[in-house]
Amino acid sequence: MIEKIETVNIKDIKEYERNTKLHSKKQIEHLKTSILEFGFNDPIAIDENNMIIEGHGRYKALKELGYTEVQCIRLSNLNDEQKKAYIIAHNKINMETGFNQPLLQAELLDIKFDMGKFGMKFEPKKMFTENARHLTNDYYNLDLVDLDSSTNDFWQMPIIKKTDFIPSDLIGFNYAKTLQEKKTGIHFYLDDYQFERLWNSPQKYIEILRQYECILSPDFSLYLDMPMPMKIWNTYRSRQISQFYQSQGITVIPAPSWAERDTFKFCFKGIEQGGTIAISTIGVKRDENAMKIWKEGMTECIKQCNPKAILLYGGSIDYDFKGIKVIEYVNKVTERVKNGI
Repeated sequence: MIEKIETVNIKDIKEYERNTKLHSKKQIEHLKTSILEFGFNDPIAIDENNMIIEGHGRYKALKELGYTEVQCIRLSNLNDEQKKAYIIAHNKINMETGFNQPLLQAELLDIKFDMGKFGMKFEPKKMFTENARHLTNDYYNLDLVDLDSSTNDFWQMPIIKKTDFIPSDLIGFNYAKTLQEKKTGIHFYLDDYQFERLWNSPQKYIEILRQYECILSPDFSLYLDMPMPMKIWNTYRSRQISQFYQSQGITVIPAPSWAERDTFKFCFKGIEQGGTIAISTIGVKRDENAMKIWKEGMTECIKQCNPKAILLYGGSIDYDFKGIKVIEYVNKVTERVKNGI
């Protein structure tokens, strides 16, 4: 039941660790502006243990503004399962509706307030659908974008922080939901259609991937006959998804890929130097041109990424890794075919 509004020390309030709602830096800045302009008028909902049920964004804004006490509504009528369901349902319901456009335009004509301070760039004579923009944000995962954590150059690639982690084994993402043995890393050396859903719904797979030792960054294809913008887009998507999962506490090992030499300008961007990286040799060894491109790219990768260790998926290859530690992993699909399984 809802008891009453309480004043709680902000140090005693705890965030729900598995909250799936994203709160960008831009959104937090808009919340801070709103609180400074109008005051804090929307109490945070907490449970009997001071864990946030609803209001994570406001909590972050208040902390950054230096608040020491927060007005809260205590919800004591929910069991653990209901809490989880309510947190998700509340966030989803809040995103489902846009504005009544005629009424919105009329209201904006009646006020002189600068709504741009709150991230609302409305033009009275220009009609648009707020919900359509929300759907566009979802489609391109714009809520994941953090330019402060991207390369400071033309490419603006999201940065994957380095890790020294070495997984016990690697298994394909297509087995992630059903595999019983979790002491392994997850790779994406698969046809793109098998993990495109990761880009479409990144939040949906957080808990699945969190069970495993690590994941490699998604290997969206860079085929030679693809237009260059598509190669840039697929590189960007791999970095963005990887950065997001790192932010959720998942160990992510960068898995750069490349095509012709022109792709070297961007395909290694966003990979922090000095850590472990993963490279695939699948489809390389039986094609002379593919082998030539692979070796050229590997040399450039070592130059730009300066890896401490390389996870080599797909078996050994005739290449001088210049003393870098190399750990080989077999392609289990190929091994099954060889063994007639």
